[in-house]
Amino acid sequence: MAAQFFSSLADSALLIAAIALLKDLHAPNWMTPLLKLFFVLSYVVLAAFVGAFADSRPKGRVMFVTNTIKIGGCLFMLFGAHPLIAYGIVGFGAAAYSPAKYGILTELLPPERLVAANGWIEGTTVASIILGTVLGGALISPHIASHILRHHLPVIATAAEAAMVVIVGIYIVAAIFNLRIPDTGARYPKQQHGPIRLVTDFADCFLTLWRDKLGQISLAVTTLFWGAGATLQFIVLKWAEVSLGMSLSEGAILQAIVAVGVAVGAMMAAAKVPLKKSLSVLPVGILMGIAVMVMAFYTRNLVPPNWGLYFGHMRVPGYLIIAYVFLMFVGALSGFFVVPMNALLQHRGHVLLSAGHSIAVQNFNENLSVLVMLCLYAVLVWLDVPVAIVIVLFGTFVCLTMWMVMRRHQANQRAFDAVALIGEVKH
Repeated sequence: MAAQFFSSLADSALLIAAIALLKDLHAPNWMTPLLKLFFVLSYVVLAAFVGAFADSRPKGRVMFVTNTIKIGGCLFMLFGAHPLIAYGIVGFGAAAYSPAKYGILTELLPPERLVAANGWIEGTTVASIILGTVLGGALISPHIASHILRHHLPVIATAAEAAMVVIVGIYIVAAIFNLRIPDTGARYPKQQHGPIRLVTDFADCFLTLWRDKLGQISLAVTTLFWGAGATLQFIVLKWAEVSLGMSLSEGAILQAIVAVGVAVGAMMAAAKVPLKKSLSVLPVGILMGIAVMVMAFYTRNLVPPNWGLYFGHMRVPGYLIIAYVFLMFVGALSGFFVVPMNALLQHRGHVLLSAGHSIAVQNFNENLSVLVMLCLYAVLVWLDVPVAIVIVLFGTFVCLTMWMVMRRHQANQRAFDAVALIGEVKH
C-alpha cells in the first residue's frame, strides 16, 4: 500500500506538471487530454505481455522494475523531451506496474476479503491522487516554485520543471518501499514466450472473462468507470476555468475534492457491501451520471457574491463551498459502485485465469475505454463545443451505458444463478 501510494502520488503530480509544461510551450488546448491518452496507450498495446511478466516473478520485484521506468519518463520530460512522449514512457511503466499491484491481493487474501482489501487499496490510491493533484498544483504555483528556482539548478528554468525535481524524489521513495515488499510465495505455470503465443494466450483470457456471466458485467462497469473517470479529470479542470473562473492550480483542488469523495464511497462499499451482493450497486452508476449532468448548469453567478464561510481568517466563497460538496457527492457515488465491481472482477479473474492475466485483461478494456473517450473529448475541445454541452453528453452516455449493463445483468440472471457463481471455485 505504501509503495502504491507514493508511485501514484508522483503520477498524479506529474500530470499537473505536464499540463503546465504544455501551457509553457503554448501547445493547443486539444493536446491537454492527449497527455492521458499517451499515458494509457501502453495499457492497451502491452496488455498481452504485462500479465505474463507480472506472473513470471515476485510481484514486489515487478513493481520495483516498473517504477524505475516511471522515473526514467519523468527525467526525460525534465531534460527536454516532449511532454506527450515522456508521459507516455511513464504510462509504459504504469501499465506493467498495475497487474502486480492488484494481482498481489488475490495471492494474499481469500475471496470474502477482496471487497475490503479493494476498499483499502482504492482508498490509498485515491488519497494519493488527492494529495498528488494538490501537490502538483502547489508545486507549479509561483510562490512554491520560486523557492526551488532560486537555487539555480541546471535545466530548471520554469515552475513545471521545478515541480518535476520534487516528483522524481517521490518516485525514488516508492522504489524504496517496493524493495521491502516480501515474496508471497505464489507461483504460476511457466509463462508463454514469443509475441504470437502471448497474444494468443491473452486473446483466450479476454474471451474467457467476457463470456463469463459475472465477469462480463463487472468488466463492463469498470471499463465504463475508468474511461469516464479519466475524461472527468479534464472536464472538471475546464469547468472550473469556464464556470468558476479558476486557474489550473486552483482547478486541481477540485479534482482532489472528487477524489476525496471516491475514497469515502470506496470505504463505505468496503464496510457495507459483501462480495455476494456486489451487483446490487449497479443503479448507483445511473445516479452518478445524472449528478454529473447537473454540474453543467452550475456557475459562480448562481450564488450571491457576499455569501461564504470563514475558517479562521480565510473566507471561502459560497459558490466554491457548493462546488466542493457537490463534487464530493459525485466522487462518493463513483467509489461506492466501482469498488464492489472491481473486487468481483478480480475474484472471477482469479478463479478463471490467474492474478496477472486477469488484471491485464481488465487494464486492456478499461484503458481502451479511456483512449476512446479521451479522443472524443479532444475532438469536442478542438470543435470548441461549450463545456456545459460536453458535460451533458458525458452524463447521458454514462446513464445509457449503465442502463444497458443492468438490462444485460437481468437477462443473465434469468438464465443463471449469479450469486451461486460468485462462490464457484476453479477445478
